[in-house]
Amino acid sequence: MSQLSLLIDTDPGVDDALAILMAHAHADVLGLTIAAGNVGLGHTVRNARTLVDLVGKATPVFPGCPTPLVRMPEEDAVHVHGTDGLGDVGFPEPKSVAAEEHAVHALIRLTREHPDLTLVALGPLTNLALAVRLDPTLPQRVKRLVIMGGAVTGLGNTGKIPAEFNIGFDPEAAHVVFEAFPRFDLVDWEVVLRHAFDDEEFNGWIAAGDRRATFFEQVFGTARAFNAKRGRRGVIAADALAMAVAIDPAIVTRAEERHVAVEMDGRLTRGATVVDWTARLGHPANARIVMAVDQARFGAMVCRALGA
Repeated sequence: MSQLSLLIDTDPGVDDALAILMAHAHADVLGLTIAAGNVGLGHTVRNARTLVDLVGKATPVFPGCPTPLVRMPEEDAVHVHGTDGLGDVGFPEPKSVAAEEHAVHALIRLTREHPDLTLVALGPLTNLALAVRLDPTLPQRVKRLVIMGGAVTGLGNTGKIPAEFNIGFDPEAAHVVFEAFPRFDLVDWEVVLRHAFDDEEFNGWIAAGDRRATFFEQVFGTARAFNAKRGRRGVIAADALAMAVAIDPAIVTRAEERHVAVEMDGRLTRGATVVDWTARLGHPANARIVMAVDQARFGAMVCRALGA
């Protein structure tokens, strides 16, 4: 059986970093298309290059959109990820060089060259939305789309209370993507909170791991302290959970097929993911909403990514 091919659209980011380590440990990564989100594009591109150096593979890094499609973002995630997006550790300038090709063009080209790929969206959906607008046939060429985003019952993590960060950063882009793809897997913020890792267990993986574990321990300090301050228990690994679903679809133990849309105008709800739980609108389901996964299998995938 051929190895899984992944194309990852991301805004690295501490939890993106763990997901990217997982991807390289379990699959063939065709490229990283980079957006602004957790921090600005200059930092997210540099962080992607740092991660490519760490894994020791020639994964291309494609710089993408520095801003959302329409409105400037109301917030970033510096308070979680650090000013540079990797915990302000101060890593040296990476040796890997970013590609000249823009992320949007890379998304179109790579989906043409590899029509069997799985596309994993770990950040705001700006790059993917523009790619779909330039090439409306793109969704037909993607075997699977897995999105980390949303809060399906309104337990968000932004100033717009029901909104999750990735969707809330660029709601117009999320609307374009949700409308364009007939089906996608949605790994939302709420399922992430239900699948946090026990602190002591995770610390054991770090202690048993290799250079990747050492790296992640360094960058995770800021996010871990923020989560503890907010009363969030355990190690929350949002993008890693989405990556686990992308790599091993059978890890999902419960899911709901529903139509999901994005609120773009609400004063208090802009960026919220609105789920038609009772099929009242008559729209076909476009999302497989992941509700639960096999936690042990998820943990084993993270362990392997950390070299434990």
